[in-house]
Amino acid sequence: MNQHIDRDSILIVEDNPDDAELAIIALKQKGIKASCKIAKDANEALDFVFGKDKPLSQGTATAAPTSPTPPSLVLLDLKLPGRSGIEVLKSLRASPPTRYVPVVVLTTSVLEEDMIKSYESGANSFIRKPADFSTFLNQIDLICRYWLYTNLNPKSQAL
Repeated sequence: MNQHIDRDSILIVEDNPDDAELAIIALKQKGIKASCKIAKDANEALDFVFGKDKPLSQGTATAAPTSPTPPSLVLLDLKLPGRSGIEVLKSLRASPPTRYVPVVVLTTSVLEEDMIKSYESGANSFIRKPADFSTFLNQIDLICRYWLYTNLNPKSQAL
């Protein structure tokens, strides 16, 4: 039986649309009820987090800028087009509103150096994406249940 978790939001920073969709499917299958936003690159992720969303591609404009609410959890790929996931992580940690937002690096990298850079830059966790969907499903479940339900975070300072 799945325990339903109702938390605010998860930001998935992933340039591979298939991997992003797999994460969304895993969240739904495991009963994790959180709104999800997918950012395809570092700039889109930071624009979303810091309240600089651009008009939607369908031609409808977004509402007037409001004070952004940081996501409850960030699932961050390292290998992004343009700026890297490490740069996203450093920006999140440098800003008071996002300093304590849990960031889980979810990557295919097997490089020890990527793991070290991630932790040095403030990652809360570093996880290699498994090739097997069943294992991925369980990893997403464990990640979200821990960071959204079990872990306690201090409140970030307002913008």
